[in-house]
Amino acid sequence: MPATSPAREDTFGAGDGWSEGRSPLTVRTLVAAVCLVLGVGLLGGSGAGMLLSGDTEQRPALAQGFDGARAAWHEIPVDELFPRTLKGKDAGPGGADRRWTRVAVAPDSTCAHAFDPLLAEALAPVGCARLVRATYTDETTSRVTTVGLMFTKADPAAMRDLRERFATQNLTERTDLMPRPYAARGTVAADFGDAQRASWSLHVLQDVPVVVYSVSGFADGRVVTDPQPAAAATRKGETSAAAQAGLGHDAQGIADRVEQRLREATIEGHETGEGKDEPGGEPRSDRGKNEHRSDRGTDDPRGGRGEGESR
Repeated sequence: MPATSPAREDTFGAGDGWSEGRSPLTVRTLVAAVCLVLGVGLLGGSGAGMLLSGDTEQRPALAQGFDGARAAWHEIPVDELFPRTLKGKDAGPGGADRRWTRVAVAPDSTCAHAFDPLLAEALAPVGCARLVRATYTDETTSRVTTVGLMFTKADPAAMRDLRERFATQNLTERTDLMPRPYAARGTVAADFGDAQRASWSLHVLQDVPVVVYSVSGFADGRVVTDPQPAAAATRKGETSAAAQAGLGHDAQGIADRVEQRLREATIEGHETGEGKDEPGGEPRSDRGKNEHRSDRGTDDPRGGRGEGESR
């Protein structure tokens, strides 16, 4: 927390008052300077407000194309990328509706300690430019899910190669290649550590330099001995702890919706609207054969960061 500013009277109070006989010109000059500073501050605050308010009418458009999407992590407002509430129509087991609430947003960071060592090694060819993450909980606050966006340094060819490698070698299904959660202190996710991971998903995009991932677990800190990838945990008839609790649906549903928001801001927002999802509809996907995606619904973005949250 920044150091507390000294009280105004300590700087401009009676003990340090204006001297008699001080030139009126000096006073006028000081007043003019203060007005100038305030004016500049108001203009700067207005510019920052365009980013934080989520007002797409005022905010400058994100640069188009593959390389333009690299700036999305600091150009898209946090509440637009990770909204306070995500709605998942038919996204739960048996087609049940889901609703997830954001409990924390991690400061943007490097990718150090964000992945199991072997997963970090597998992702190394595309490089990590920046990582942004948020953690959500379900309506019962019994389950928690971290969703992350790893912005890479790679070109389209490298992203395509990585995508193909993960698909052909089934790397998204290995329990030694799991992303790690963001356990925020003072929230229901405080006890969400590596041992609590129950399900996860990972999707290497090819039209933007981003890897989208999620990992889910129980909020009570229980250890999970049989984690299962979301693609398997969402299959009908599965009996794992992740499947029975709907944690696979949480991991897949949240990742899908955050990915879609990224696409709307970086790709679909620059298109004519062809193929863009309507509220409650099924968004467009670029996933290839054998890549799982749960049904999607619409989100409920609201402006402003939550108390104690940071980007």
